[in-house]
Amino acid sequence: MKKTILFSALAAVAMVSCNNLKENEYEITGEVDKSLNGKKVILQKMGGMFGFVPVDTVVVKEGEFVFKDTITKGPDMYFITIDGVQNTLNFIIEPGSIELEIDKDTIQKSVTGGTYNNEKLEEFKQLSLTSFKVREKFIKANREKFMAAQGKGDTVTTNKLNKDLEKIAKDQEKQYIEFVKNNPKAYYNLYVLNEINNLHFKKIEEIKKLFDGLDASVKNTPRGKQISQYFVDYEKQSKTPPAPAPAEPATEAVKVGDAAPQFSAPAPDGKAVSLKQSMGKVTIVDFWAKWCGPCRAENPNMVALYKEFHAKGLNIVGVSLDDNAADWKKAIADDKLTWTHVSNLKKWDEPIALQYGVKSIPATFVLDASGKVVASNLRGAELKAKVAELLK
Repeated sequence: MKKTILFSALAAVAMVSCNNLKENEYEITGEVDKSLNGKKVILQKMGGMFGFVPVDTVVVKEGEFVFKDTITKGPDMYFITIDGVQNTLNFIIEPGSIELEIDKDTIQKSVTGGTYNNEKLEEFKQLSLTSFKVREKFIKANREKFMAAQGKGDTVTTNKLNKDLEKIAKDQEKQYIEFVKNNPKAYYNLYVLNEINNLHFKKIEEIKKLFDGLDASVKNTPRGKQISQYFVDYEKQSKTPPAPAPAEPATEAVKVGDAAPQFSAPAPDGKAVSLKQSMGKVTIVDFWAKWCGPCRAENPNMVALYKEFHAKGLNIVGVSLDDNAADWKKAIADDKLTWTHVSNLKKWDEPIALQYGVKSIPATFVLDASGKVVASNLRGAELKAKVAELLK
């Protein structure tokens, strides 16, 4: 069934349903492949011990499912999972008739619509997908050329290719910024700001200006208030002279190809936890802190990554550069970081940070199953792509 035909049919159902919806009611109408008839569909939101909390469950009938309830706070990001389908579809819950078309094989082919914020989510998803394809096409076309140049020590060629790739990323950033500015009432912009931050071209002050330009209805949501607090914390931190990083780290920065330095440190409950016992098929060692604005802004992306890949073998070990146990534990709870955490609470004197040569945060190291560092300081889509590649 073509999407246009599907949504025409769903729209007709939605129009009838909408007339019966109360002011704070939502109705989610979904269509899936009929081979999933009888499968459970779970509606989830972020929270709880494992990062997500089930809200409601229905069963697929004749290739369709429906959720209907009231919402007191919104909009907010919710998720749909279906038994037998690996992919999780995110969408925005808000009053009104929400339409979902879920492709059982490819999440990129799933479609959200029906309400303003879900249509804007779909618009950004298509924009992001187009940008991602441009980048992947360039990388695929130039991978052998880049590897050959690296092998020969041809810095002219490698620098040229890196500059070309950077231009693609800057074009992507420009499109994202235009989307934010052109859609000040779109709730998903609170996530687009993270995407812009992950590209690492804009300073945090510039991202704050984009946030300030959003409509009050977006900024006053729970997530909007949380991001606003990030900026407040960041501003306070920037006005306070930071504790200097050690002038001479114990080791040089850990490089790709190195064996990850082993460590053991206290978890939030005070018990010692080692890297060795926390390893998965893929492990991310994530250096962060409660007071680090960019770290906190990145955490929702890490939560989503962990949710998608933990069952397949991804583990995360968070190493905090905090010096206050209460602040550290509160940030873990507030940001719903459900993976392993350790810290000696010594800020820039954190022994693990010294081992890894970390001089700024956030900093990440991706380890394979053998404990070798295979990537470092990846964010957003790049980090997700690397994890997916390693877990194939």
